[in-house]
Amino acid sequence: MTKLINELNIKVILIGILLSMIMGAANVYMGLKAGMTVSASIPASVIGMLILKYINKFFNKNNDFILEANQIQTAASAGESLAAGIIFTMPALIIIGAWQEFNLILTTVIAFTGGLLGILFMIPMREVFIEKNNSNLKYPEGIACASVLKAGKKTKNSKSAQLIIEGTFVGALFKYLTSYVGAFKSTLEYAFISHNKIFYFGSDISPALLAVGYIVKINIAILVFIGGFIAWIIAMPFLGQGNIYINEPLLGAWTIWSTKIRYIGVGAMIIGGIASIYKVRSGLVDAVKILFTNKSTKNIKNHKNLSSKKINFFSTLAILLVASVYYYLTKNITITIVTSITMVIMSFFFTAVASYIVGLVGNSNSPVSGMTITAVMFTGGLLYVFGFSGMNGMIATLGVAAIVCCAACTSGDVCNDLKTGQIVGAVPYKQQIMQIIGVAFAALVMGPTLQLLHNNTPGGIGGRELAAPQAGLFASLVKGFFGNGELPWILVIIGVFIGIVIILIDYLLEKQNRTFRMHIMPIAVGMYLPFGLSIPIFLGGLISYIIDKKNNNKDNRINIDNGILLSSGLIAGESLMGIFLAVIVSFGFNNNFTLESNITVISLVIIIYYIYKRSK
Repeated sequence: MTKLINELNIKVILIGILLSMIMGAANVYMGLKAGMTVSASIPASVIGMLILKYINKFFNKNNDFILEANQIQTAASAGESLAAGIIFTMPALIIIGAWQEFNLILTTVIAFTGGLLGILFMIPMREVFIEKNNSNLKYPEGIACASVLKAGKKTKNSKSAQLIIEGTFVGALFKYLTSYVGAFKSTLEYAFISHNKIFYFGSDISPALLAVGYIVKINIAILVFIGGFIAWIIAMPFLGQGNIYINEPLLGAWTIWSTKIRYIGVGAMIIGGIASIYKVRSGLVDAVKILFTNKSTKNIKNHKNLSSKKINFFSTLAILLVASVYYYLTKNITITIVTSITMVIMSFFFTAVASYIVGLVGNSNSPVSGMTITAVMFTGGLLYVFGFSGMNGMIATLGVAAIVCCAACTSGDVCNDLKTGQIVGAVPYKQQIMQIIGVAFAALVMGPTLQLLHNNTPGGIGGRELAAPQAGLFASLVKGFFGNGELPWILVIIGVFIGIVIILIDYLLEKQNRTFRMHIMPIAVGMYLPFGLSIPIFLGGLISYIIDKKNNNKDNRINIDNGILLSSGLIAGESLMGIFLAVIVSFGFNNNFTLESNITVISLVIIIYYIYKRSK
């Protein structure tokens, strides 16, 4: 019987810890590069089932391991969600110049305490958002993951796992051949000057970006491309002074991107974040109403959550740790008190919001950027009113945003995982323990991964290869509050205006019940990122669209097909190889051998055909 299975054991914990650290590190790289992280639940479920299958076969044990596989994906998804919270905020401290390098201890403490608060604050809400079976809460990703687990119980999952492993190998190999051997160029680009204006065209050559496009589907892929097109093809000629860069048009294009175009993206992201919160306003109000009008959590022990005493103890400990960090960063007791109180209130509030929104639209569509923008603007405004300024004000604002963002990301993930657990029959408090374990160990790899990538990537974090759009946004916001007017506000306002136009277009599409929508945040991210990233993301979305048509998938919800599994592997492989190359470069193993090959275009065509063929 399934109920007799010990779902939380040493074997499961060790596998879960390993995958949480791997998925966490991989998503740090991909989030900094593409501005998006990829859900770890489904690939972790498949890999977990394969590992358990062979372990159980070796020891002649029962093959009924669905609950153990669920625990493994619970830990792995914790690593992925924590990565999103960290990369959105902590790199901003580097970008504003507060840190020259990442403080590994503080980064670990902030990651762990933010993730821990997200878990602990969400636990009392489980009965409200999950047990009561609210008809409005569909949990698309939680149900999809449960379907994968149930399917793995009934059928052989070796082929699914093989696709992930194969994709990981191909992604890693391609990254190695591109970045270390030099067999292919990582980017194809061309710029020219005409009538004193700079025109730029380019595309990154990356299986991982194709995979991102495949996973996010055609609508989002098109929106990212539209953002890039607006910024690079339309805006750049108007902003560029070609006569300055007459002999180096490519240098001119990238200079205009870093000094001007990015700030148009910042303006669009600001209005996009505000709009995303406004759009879910009814859900936000409902979440708070439900939370404070349902008192049935008094029998919490009977519902098999962690006990109230443990929740209160660890919450208090986490809050004190965060307050200590704030004092260490600012050396100001008043700022510490104000920011600590603000952090607790906003973390609890956005935990409720994130949990509810995940139930409505899924974890991938949760407006975490909008929540963090709200936290930055509210905290920054509050500190500004209190008379704080300069670097202390920036650091304190980003400190609050980091905890709130980690709490919101993690709590949404917890809610999603607990829904999956409810469907497959897991014990909630065991999942909650596993989530805490996953966050604890994933937190250990956040700082080192960020530092490695910052030190060993050309331009560092915030540069051309690792643009870190969300962190750049928050750095720009705190500079606006406390940075003596360094921002090019005209360009930010242009971005806001473009964002408003896009929101109005989306409103008209919604009124006409169109399936294609103009969601503002993907467009805004596309405006901020290098244009070359939007091309492979668009092509990946196009492959997904063609495959869906062939498979007669008529909706745009999460569909677990071969392409999703292969794409997850490609992303993990390229990301982990990127981190590995950063490690070996840090030890001085630079490779000066490059082929300067002319087969880059052919390699792109081959990888596109490969993804299409293996996804059918």
